[in-house]
Amino acid sequence: MPPFAALADPTRRRIVELLARGELSAGAIAAQFPSTAAAVSQHLRVLREARLVRVRGEAQRRIYGLDGAGLAEIEEWLMAFTNPR
Repeated sequence: MPPFAALADPTRRRIVELLARGELSAGAIAAQFPSTAAAVSQHLRVLREARLVRVRGEAQRRIYGLDGAGLAEIEEWLMAFTNPR
């Protein structure tokens, strides 16, 4: 899924905003939403596929952070409007 499509959902945008402050465990992210942990997990999967977040294992926890690859794609698109050729 392209990064812009992934960010069309308000829950996914909020997850990205949370991770902009620093890495969080999957449980800490899920605790910020009224939906189930499984629903938040699906949002995280979409964000991973869009290369907006990355995940790493730490003992029994999954730690999420922002992924620069998808964010760079968005930045590149936006720069076309601020620096027209």
